[in-house]
Amino acid sequence: MTAKERVHAVLSGRLPDRVPIGEFAVDFDTVEKILGHETYLRAKAKSQIAFWEGRQDEVVQSYLEDHIALHRKLDLDIITFPMATWEIPLPIEDPPQRLDENTWQDRQGRIYKYSDFTADITCIHDPVMQEKVFRHEEFEGEPPLPQLDERSWHILNTVIETFHGEKFICGPSGGEIGIVLPGGMEKGMITLMEDPELIRKAVQFYANQYKRADERWVHPKADAVLWGHDFAYKTGPFISPAMFRDFYLDANKERVRHIKSTYGQRIMKHCCGNVWRLLDYFIEIGYDAYQSIQPTADMDLARVKQRYGDKITLWGGVAVEHLISGTPEDVRRDVRSAMAYAKEGGRFILGASHSIAVGSQYDNYMAMLDEYHKTRDY
Repeated sequence: MTAKERVHAVLSGRLPDRVPIGEFAVDFDTVEKILGHETYLRAKAKSQIAFWEGRQDEVVQSYLEDHIALHRKLDLDIITFPMATWEIPLPIEDPPQRLDENTWQDRQGRIYKYSDFTADITCIHDPVMQEKVFRHEEFEGEPPLPQLDERSWHILNTVIETFHGEKFICGPSGGEIGIVLPGGMEKGMITLMEDPELIRKAVQFYANQYKRADERWVHPKADAVLWGHDFAYKTGPFISPAMFRDFYLDANKERVRHIKSTYGQRIMKHCCGNVWRLLDYFIEIGYDAYQSIQPTADMDLARVKQRYGDKITLWGGVAVEHLISGTPEDVRRDVRSAMAYAKEGGRFILGASHSIAVGSQYDNYMAMLDEYHKTRDY
């Protein structure tokens, strides 16, 4: 079987020749060890700084060449396009100014800070959003389409054309509904309680926007789209299942229906946290695979397999915490355990419980791949 055929088999409930393997993302520090040189691929902070400094061409070349080189080196069955792998934002005339080695400020007063822990840049103070009051009329009329540099499509198209027919490709789409909270978690939660009608308008607004954007960003040669909105904390969902059903279920079902009926592509759902109380909705929405399956949030793979393994493909099994701070034997044990509990009957893809995240130890990841090759065959 080809990688493409293998993944299609498990998504259809058929037994493949071996368990497929794939990752939501492989971050830059692991990419650099595999390729032997520096990269912008999944280097979110480094890419952002380059964009602010007008060095888009450097990033374009790296995203294009290193994405292909990485998948030539790794025997993964799935190719994905998460953040910092293909999207090139339009240049801005007045980018944030550097205040010190790790801090930037833009003309609106937003403060951005670099984190060594995540190797990312985060807005830690946003006076614009703090003062922002969302109004109903903002979510009426025809929504605008998001704009990206045309080189984004060139990167996407080149990588997909390179591996089309060989690998299973999870491309982008116009966007995922998920749980719409205008203004972020805190402000959005307050709005959800105080002005539920605004939330309903916002959900429909974004549904219309994403559907229009699909026409531009769903690649005809991709096999699936991969959505990454989280729905839960480690202890449970952000909102009650009843509220999820009331406000978001139908819109998420319609997004899935539109992608499948219009483009004939699968839906792969990345979701961290404890989602036990939402898994029935995952099935109802129509997701084809559930990726992440966070053991530190009580999402035990064996229990999920037992209860849902005949309804949805499970993608995970190796704790990202073990990849970062464990030993090679911890990782090997995770692979063996995942195969023992989830391999039987198919509908299983091996991967990390999140991604090969920043800080993952190279030797641990190599041990994961080695143990996979020993245990993958049916």
